[in-house]
Parts: sequence; structure tokens; C-alpha cells
Amino acid sequence: MKHFVFILALLLVCACDDLKVKKTSTEAILNEELQSFKWNEIDEYPTFISCQTSGSQQDRKLCFEQTLATTILNRLEAERIIVNRDVLDTLLIQFKISDSGELSLLNFKVDSLTQAEIPNIKFLVTSSLDSLPAIEPAIKRGQKVNSEFTLPIIIKVN
Repeated sequence: MKHFVFILALLLVCACDDLKVKKTSTEAILNEELQSFKWNEIDEYPTFISCQTSGSQQDRKLCFEQTLATTILNRLEAERIIVNRDVLDTLLIQFKISDSGELSLLNFKVDSLTQAEIPNIKFLVTSSLDSLPAIEPAIKRGQKVNSEFTLPIIIKVN
């Protein structure tokens, strides 16, 4: 019986060591989370309300890009643009969409030849943005966030 009590006491002492809870500091948890956080990726791309019915996230992204490009191209086609030479160029337009859904033009890259042939091209593109429908901002971890992207648009004038 004495041996049984001794073994039981020994087991209890050993088992108590296994029950110790290791404390992790909040700083360590935060640092670990920041290391695994992907800063350049978003959960949901910005979208127009008309594109929200699209199936997958990739479909909504494509719908957003096509709607934006179509709006800009429609504005350019509505203008009577007269050129001395044929123009075939790709405009690179860098946009920012704020967490409140406001679209702003950050950068506009156009070839110097195209700029010479169509001097008001930046104005035409900028003015086309006024006719865009409401934009829902990008979402990261359930929060609306700022996002930036570049949209290539092919310009062809004969």
C-alpha cells in the first residue's frame, strides 16, 4: 500500500509539470501575424456594383477592368480625333481607389509620338473617369482598404 501511495504521488508530481501553461506575449503573437501577413494581396478586388453579380472573384476583377477600359475607350471614340500619322500605342494608366471608393489617377504613361498626335489625351482619359458608376473598394481581412493598379489601354487611330 505504501508503494502504491508513493507511485501515485510520483505520478501526480510528474503530471503537474505537463499541465503548466506556457504564456505567449501579445508582442510575439503580433510579430508572428505580421510575418505571415501578405501586404500586397487583397481578399476582394475593387468592383462596380454591376460587377458584383459575377461569379468568382476573378470574374468580378475582369468585369471591373473591362468596365473601366470600355468607359475610357467610349469617351475617346466619341471625340473627333484627327492625326497626321497612324497611332498605335498602349497607354499605361495607374489608378488608386481609396477605401471610400474614390478613383484617382496616379500616373499616366503615353509615348511621346502619341502625345504629339493627340495632345489632349490625358484630359480625355481624365474626363472619362467622371462618368464611372460607383465603385466598391478592395477588401482585406474584412476591412475596406486603399488599392492601386495599372490598366493598359490600346489606342489605335488611323
